[in-house]
Amino acid sequence: MSKTYFNWSSGKDSSLALYLLLDYNKKYKVDILVTTLSDAYGRVSMHGLREDLLDEQAKSIGLPLQKTYLSESVSMEQYALEMEKITKNLFNQGYRYAAFGDIYLEDLRAFREIQLAKCGIKAVFPLWQQNTKDLMTQFLSLGFKAITVCVNAKLLDASFVGRIIDESFLNELPENVDPCGENGEFHTFVYDGPIFTRPISFEIGEKVLRTYSSSTNKNDDSLIDEDTSWDSQFWFCDLIPNKKSVTN
Repeated sequence: MSKTYFNWSSGKDSSLALYLLLDYNKKYKVDILVTTLSDAYGRVSMHGLREDLLDEQAKSIGLPLQKTYLSESVSMEQYALEMEKITKNLFNQGYRYAAFGDIYLEDLRAFREIQLAKCGIKAVFPLWQQNTKDLMTQFLSLGFKAITVCVNAKLLDASFVGRIIDESFLNELPENVDPCGENGEFHTFVYDGPIFTRPISFEIGEKVLRTYSSSTNKNDDSLIDEDTSWDSQFWFCDLIPNKKSVTN
């Protein structure tokens, strides 16, 4: 099996893609998670998830976690250089494949493949071009549990953030919102499911509306083309680690 690292976002697409690689494939051996965080806030990029909860996920999954801290205002050139350094280091450790939870975004896939190829690594996309409604049905039927931590305020109101992903949530999504939030409509935190040895416990904290300029709203998706006009308002729900059991 080929040595593979997984680009872990802490959300549903990552969780389902990792599940498929761990349980059903015979080619890729995933043995490390790689995640980028904000260096100013210590939170997962775009998801706004606290680092403590990210750490708990990795512990429950049973894989080591490699974290990279990036500035909120990182330029495309700076991002590419930083990721190239990380990728070269992983290549030197024997990794030849990098896995992602992307589904439809052609430009993002091309960007990843080009950047990785420079370092001799190939990209793997277990969910690529699958029907997103079917993927969400599969996600829930497998027993995964997730909560929204960030939603695009232009498309979804505050009632959709800090909400458990279930059939009711999916049925209430507007028609122009992808069931998987593949276009950045919403982001999630997965706290239980078949890849975890135990659920991640948390409390729901404050909901906040944040506004970003195109120069500060940086993440993997927005680094493809710096001239693109990006959505500027997002509802975030803070999740606070605790010792109680998570319930719906």
